[in-house]
Amino acid sequence: MAGVMFSFYNFASLLDLNIGLSDRLDENRSESFTLLYCDFSNIPKTLVESNLQSLLRTSDSIVHWEHYYFFVMPYTDRYGCGIVKKMIEEIFDRPIPSAAVCYPVDGENPAELFEALHAEAKKLLNIDLDCLYSAENREVW
Repeated sequence: MAGVMFSFYNFASLLDLNIGLSDRLDENRSESFTLLYCDFSNIPKTLVESNLQSLLRTSDSIVHWEHYYFFVMPYTDRYGCGIVKKMIEEIFDRPIPSAAVCYPVDGENPAELFEALHAEAKKLLNIDLDCLYSAENREVW
């Protein structure tokens, strides 16, 4: 198993791709994929990336901005996302601040998913994920 790394500046396009695949393959559209945010502020980047790539499936995508990591996990609902989060916390032997949203329940496009994730992180962790707005604005690229 190995999660696949993507550039932060391709984040919105990666979500578009997953939305397109979900719409094509998932007729009932029930939590087709989950977008999980984790904050690894106090863990060295090399340790984070080596452990995550061995934990995640090859169908899972990893995007990071500084110490913020975002995981796009196809065919993973909220329950499955909770299991992945618990596995991450077990690997690092500490609680990991996180928030998650699901497509299409929490948003129908990248902008809506980013907004929902920003709101969820603000509510649960009292942080602003302002970096998501640069990922959403493709004109900046």
